[in-house]
Amino acid sequence: MRRSICIAALLTSLVLISYRAATANASDAPAVPNIGFVLYTKSYAPGTLNARWMYGNAYSGPGIATGGPSEGFAGHYHVRYFYDSGEFSDEYELVIEKNKDSYKASWITKGKVAAIGVGMEVENGLAIGWRRVAD
Repeated sequence: MRRSICIAALLTSLVLISYRAATANASDAPAVPNIGFVLYTKSYAPGTLNARWMYGNAYSGPGIATGGPSEGFAGHYHVRYFYDSGEFSDEYELVIEKNKDSYKASWITKGKVAAIGVGMEVENGLAIGWRRVAD
């Protein structure tokens, strides 16, 4: 009987320790919300936009969109993003559409829409809030 109590106590302790370790690891991982922001500003080169982006509270960096129209923001671009460290992040076909005073953006990779967003012109460029699209 005494042996059974000791084994039960040991197993209970192991379960509690593993539960606490799993809970601690889950809470230590940064929660990255599925929301991002990008500010596009006109470059000196026609049809080119400079980007400053962030995703959730964990990632950010510069980017450059090329191949767009020489006037305005609406159009088709090829965009490359980098982390603040300078390391390459992602590459997309970017479609920006104007609808009255607002804009709709789609980031496309391998023929599929990977992210969508909405935005508006601001004093220094085009500000867009976006989110990744789940498969």
